[in-house]
Amino acid sequence: MQWADVLKEVTRIESGGDAGEVAGVEYDSRRVRAGAAFIAMHGGTTDGNRYIDAAIAQDATAIVTDSQEVYAKLRTEHPAIAAVHVAHGRRALAELSAAVMGHPERRLAVSAVTGTNGKTTTAYLLEQMLRSVGRKCVLIGTIETRIGDEVRVSEHTTPEASDLLKIFADGVQAGATEAVMEMSSHALEQERVWGIPVDVAIFTNLTQDHLDYHGTMEKYLAAKMRMFEGVGAAAPRVAVLNADDPAFELIARAAGRSRRMSYSVDGCGDFRAELVQMHALGTQFSFVTNARSIAIQSTLTGRINVSNLLAASCAALARGLSLDEIASAARGLKQVPGRFQAVPGSAEAGYTVVVDYAHTDDALRNLIALARELVGERGGRVITLFGCGGDRDRTKRPRMGRAAAEGSDLVVLTSDNPRSEEPMAIIDEALVGVRETATECIVEPDRAAAIAIAIRTARAGDIVLLAGKGHEKEQVLRDRTVPFDDVVVAENILKEMQ
Repeated sequence: MQWADVLKEVTRIESGGDAGEVAGVEYDSRRVRAGAAFIAMHGGTTDGNRYIDAAIAQDATAIVTDSQEVYAKLRTEHPAIAAVHVAHGRRALAELSAAVMGHPERRLAVSAVTGTNGKTTTAYLLEQMLRSVGRKCVLIGTIETRIGDEVRVSEHTTPEASDLLKIFADGVQAGATEAVMEMSSHALEQERVWGIPVDVAIFTNLTQDHLDYHGTMEKYLAAKMRMFEGVGAAAPRVAVLNADDPAFELIARAAGRSRRMSYSVDGCGDFRAELVQMHALGTQFSFVTNARSIAIQSTLTGRINVSNLLAASCAALARGLSLDEIASAARGLKQVPGRFQAVPGSAEAGYTVVVDYAHTDDALRNLIALARELVGERGGRVITLFGCGGDRDRTKRPRMGRAAAEGSDLVVLTSDNPRSEEPMAIIDEALVGVRETATECIVEPDRAAAIAIAIRTARAGDIVLLAGKGHEKEQVLRDRTVPFDDVVVAENILKEMQ
């Protein structure tokens, strides 16, 4: 695409020079190739303007900067290179990328999910429902990116704008007509999703998380609300909202320009789950709508998954599926990796080992409540292993400790991803909450050793919950990142015990 045509779609302060044909758009100087435009922007941890010389050395033909000083220097020292001064680097990245790629975001019906818990599961369920009626989809989320049947590793829950649009473009080329994605609060706040037209926006819930980044719950909520207001695009056509959540009214107000569909397990929404029956092998309930109700059966279980199923079902309705198609799809839905995932080999010993991503106090309560309900059928105990992430919101650590201890018969407190922090310092902060209860607690900072303790302590009828890391395949330590998969570690321990 010609640079002059690209510039027509960029909100800019000033510009000079002509780059001719533009071959691509990059924000990482290491990925720049001849003919590419390089976006130099201030980020959370670094300033892209420091890497302009590297981009020029890689034959970038255009530089877009959010610094007036840098722009003036470019026009003086590199007059042959096209230069643009913008107020917002990430907005420019989105606008240029969309223009150069031919606006793939306009050729997909985008359904987006935000919330503290349930984003990944809801996105997975909705994508499976859409695929069940023959629609080709793009899925973007925490665990993986999927383009049709092709699976790619996800580095971020929500990628940078140029990476996101490239995935959309690949999806369009592969014949996709739908996109289902998670929109994290970070991505909404940082405007990584600038200009993405969301057709159906889904809100799952709001509990304390990411205050290390947002600072307050009010700012965290404000970031979530942006998806319903539109981030550089029109407000969503439909807003699917959890009427059971305390933030419902505030989110509904932000979604005032959208058609609203409220869902509820407690009976206060327009779309409700009634006659709910949960057991170890699945869930069934009546999905009640204004038109009629239909029986839903799924191998997923637990109250949180009933809520996730409702959210996905409402979104599927908004995307044109019938109630009968939704009920048929529900019967074949597959479990999401790392979400109440049973570890093979534990059933033979008479107990169950489960891996789950729960890493907030609310998620831990939901997880433990489900386990408590299941062991109640057989008189077993709930053994909960968890840790708290380093370099993250410290205020939630005692809350997580109390949540784990209140519902469990035994807590094993260990490391999650300690990152730059001292593992025992993190554990000590979580212990404050555990000690507010009378629940027994074993402390073992080595996660593999802690998993062994939790499993070897189990007896027939128990459920062992390995919480926090879920689908993750690595553990981030102070000086290195090591391979670590809770499922694999647990499987190996079970084999050793045979």
